[in-house]
Amino acid sequence: MAAKYVLVGAGSVSFTRGLVADILRTGKEIDLGLVDISPEALDVAEKLVSRMVAARGAPVRVLASLDRRDLLPDAHAVICTVGVGGRRAWAADIAVPRKHGVFQPVGDTAMPGGLSRALRMVPAMVAVARDVLHLCPNALFFNYGNPMTAVCRAIRKATGAPVVGLCHGVLGVAQYLARFINAPFNEATYTAVGLNHMTWFTEFRHKGRDAWPLVRAELAKRLDASPDRLLDAFASLGDGPEALAKLDNPFSWHAFALYGAFPAVLDRHAIEFFPQLTRGGTYYGKTLGVDAFSMEAVIQGGDRAWEQMRRVALGEEPLPESYFGSGGGEHEQVISIIESVDADAGRIYSANLPNRGQVSNLPPEAVLESPAIADASGLRPIALGELPSGLAATLASRIAVIETIVDAALGGDRALFIQALVAEGSVGSLTKAQLLADDLLAAHAEHLPQFKVGVDSKHDRA
Repeated sequence: MAAKYVLVGAGSVSFTRGLVADILRTGKEIDLGLVDISPEALDVAEKLVSRMVAARGAPVRVLASLDRRDLLPDAHAVICTVGVGGRRAWAADIAVPRKHGVFQPVGDTAMPGGLSRALRMVPAMVAVARDVLHLCPNALFFNYGNPMTAVCRAIRKATGAPVVGLCHGVLGVAQYLARFINAPFNEATYTAVGLNHMTWFTEFRHKGRDAWPLVRAELAKRLDASPDRLLDAFASLGDGPEALAKLDNPFSWHAFALYGAFPAVLDRHAIEFFPQLTRGGTYYGKTLGVDAFSMEAVIQGGDRAWEQMRRVALGEEPLPESYFGSGGGEHEQVISIIESVDADAGRIYSANLPNRGQVSNLPPEAVLESPAIADASGLRPIALGELPSGLAATLASRIAVIETIVDAALGGDRALFIQALVAEGSVGSLTKAQLLADDLLAAHAEHLPQFKVGVDSKHDRA
């Protein structure tokens, strides 16, 4: 009997085709359910997947529906790539804060854009979770949607559904570190723990031996410094363009020199967790989201990728062989995890799960990204003990912000949204936080039914 996998948010530009390529490589008989609330996006996804399946003659049956409840019954795995409002809403999460002097390189996880996105994503994903619990309570339930930590925490808090958050960022940074010391990736092992998009590599090994001395030696070489004087070298280098000339991701490398651990996922994401260090968007002589990690380029690139996928799906262009490749992407762990669970293989993956002993000096139930074992019981996090106090401090304050925005999203509470913006640290005053909150609520009113936009919430306006 074919196993059923249901993909909720199938209109994703690249995730769906990457997931299908992974499924096709297994050679297994699969019923693949595609769900999207956009008729156009669902039509494109269904036609593209059908072309891919036919090209390989694979034993995959493609199902599609605008209503997930049609496809969830008997699902073995439910994989969510939902993005409420799509790229247009993401663009507003970047543009609105800019009017208030806040510049973001991503805006899908942290900073005001990430908080705004959480308000849209949480109710939608909680609704999905409730349907999963009702229609396929034994299914493996995965979320790839951002803001990962807030979405997974909200689902667990509101429904108890055992959602697992997945992201390829830790794997990508492990590969980056291996390249940095010119080592084959299959010879590297590591431990990484933290919050999604702010996960600290506390250990990195090559052939079983501590590889941090190799990393420090290579970093010192690029800085023309001594390995035991890296902090002094960064102080001398400064925060201008010279740092970018010496190193890519200079913020992450400076953080490594300071903390003795390396942050994932590199500067574009990690720097958003330190907004007090980038007032006005300053980033080594550039401006975040503008000429450093241009958000306009990201949005435009997504639009181009979507249009190309649409043409391929409709047969206006040939099906590229690259669509079947095994290149990295957000999809790359989930099929392997499902196979590891089904076979009770006990392989280890990076997963976002509630803190139930992973890190003893961070709040219990906070959703942490850390190593987990995939076996017949599902995904079980590995206990790691305490984090050094400095690393824990970078995470604890963010966890409190996440808890506040989750409560704001679940309750439609404007005052809590403002409080989250204040605690997050990008804005310079209570008044500015209030004005920014109201502008974001207005910009996304169509996606925020839990808020009474334009009228007083249960808390009086200050």
